[in-house]
Amino acid sequence: MPYLLKTEPSVYSFDDLERDGETIWDGIKNAQAINSLAAMKKGEKLVLYHSVTGKAVVGTAKVISVDARDPRNPLVRIAPVKRLKHAKTLAEIRSEPLFEGSLLFRQFRLSVVSLTAEQYSWLVR
Repeated sequence: MPYLLKTEPSVYSFDDLERDGETIWDGIKNAQAINSLAAMKKGEKLVLYHSVTGKAVVGTAKVISVDARDPRNPLVRIAPVKRLKHAKTLAEIRSEPLFEGSLLFRQFRLSVVSLTAEQYSWLVR
């Protein structure tokens, strides 16, 4: 299952992920988002969304490993795949019928959102 990960670029941006080569995705406090992290599997596809500044999906990443032994703090290691040639803005996403009813807009503050395969494909094309 693909996922959208939200991050404030002033805290940790896609540029930072590319520079670092990989990172553990942490700092998540919401129980629903933590459950989504713990459910991730190695190799799953991710998109990174810059919140607050930019408000757009800017790149893709993948899950390298998941250690969910501590259900309150699953350790999900991710690596960048590619920067999008055209970032998908919040306005573009909001106007796309594929996202009607999505958690992305029903629970906007949720920092980890599962996507359908169709939503993922639309975001990255």
